[in-house]
Amino acid sequence: MLAKTYAEYQSEGKTPEILFWVGCAGSFDARAQKVTRAICEILNHVGMEFAILGNEERCTGDPARRAGNEFLFQMTAMMNIETLNMYGVKKIVTACPHCFNILKNEYPELGGHYEVVHHTQLLQDLIHSGKLQLKGGGSFKGKRITYHDSCYLGRANEIYEAPRAVLEALDTDLTEMKRSRKNGLCCGAGGAQMWKEDEPGDKRINTERVEEALSTGTEVIAANCPFCITMLQDGLKAKEKNEQVMVYDLSEMILNNIQDS
Repeated sequence: MLAKTYAEYQSEGKTPEILFWVGCAGSFDARAQKVTRAICEILNHVGMEFAILGNEERCTGDPARRAGNEFLFQMTAMMNIETLNMYGVKKIVTACPHCFNILKNEYPELGGHYEVVHHTQLLQDLIHSGKLQLKGGGSFKGKRITYHDSCYLGRANEIYEAPRAVLEALDTDLTEMKRSRKNGLCCGAGGAQMWKEDEPGDKRINTERVEEALSTGTEVIAANCPFCITMLQDGLKAKEKNEQVMVYDLSEMILNNIQDS
């Protein structure tokens, strides 16, 4: 078993250290499920007690609010807050910057007050504290890698250093794109754009972003968001580069290079 639910912990009279908020993509999207598994395997490897909500987890309501359906957002958020508060959840980690942003910055106004961290921040802490030991060489050593700043982790929450510190620990050759950090370009999925048809234009945003990534001569595009991974992979397919350049979440890259204990 990769993860136990909060209800299972409660039945044992225990309280887990953190709640892993899986999110809709991490639960139902086949590509994002690989990231979910990677995070669970990493947390199990370091011996961190964590729980998921399982069937009690609902969408955070982020897509609804971004699309303008405030009623649906508040209804969904209140149900989540009721569940989280019932279990006395204090700390949440999530692999989705959209979930991270709304849980951290928008749930408090509805009574949901939690310490919320993104999984790249948690990975940085585990590596820095020595709890997570990486192989000296590693499969990404010396490889040219570029990193895509997701909007809700980057500009919205100004988290730029944690993911780069994780890449540094992998001993990669990080080559920044022209637009990075606070000037990073959206993958094209944010603001509920993931769920609507393209507007008229000459080029899709994800194609523009992938062209910028390819111009660095990268072998790997590192990402931290399920939406970004989907959009970047689609962009690579459009450029017929999906066999030459891979898109990985940082957790997958770390899992592939954990030193055996």
